[in-house]
Amino acid sequence: MTEPLGADLAVAGVQVVPLGRIPDERGTIYHMLRRDDPHFIEFGEIYFTSIYRNVIKGWHRHADMTLNYACVWGRVKLVLYDDREESPTRGSLVERFLGPDDYSLVVVPPLVWNGLKGMDDVSLVANCATRPHDPARTERHDPFTTTIPYDWGVRHR
Repeated sequence: MTEPLGADLAVAGVQVVPLGRIPDERGTIYHMLRRDDPHFIEFGEIYFTSIYRNVIKGWHRHADMTLNYACVWGRVKLVLYDDREESPTRGSLVERFLGPDDYSLVVVPPLVWNGLKGMDDVSLVANCATRPHDPARTERHDPFTTTIPYDWGVRHR
């Protein structure tokens, strides 16, 4: 079962897939992605990135790589921004908190800007990408660029 990202605002092509965990007295198995999952495209590479509290990794987007993010330890804020020319959700900006209270896979299509902010002392995010990383096919912006209309500060709601 998948759902669009966010309750009232979505980015075209983004999927959120709730993931399973199997805990017992020995530890926990964290499911992420299987080749027979309906949202699986292909395997390019898997990597893990650690993120310290309040550190921002972003902005970046990939020309032809789909990302499959899951936060397997800690808690992160994932922010997506859609500025694709032909996208029906062009201009949409959404955030989602991933971690123990929302253990999900977020499928991010090519050309969607994305960034992560650490919310715990150390968080670990896995990405099972559809292609091996190619720096020549990746675009980056500083986290505080004005090109993307997002403020990484805390929102006191």
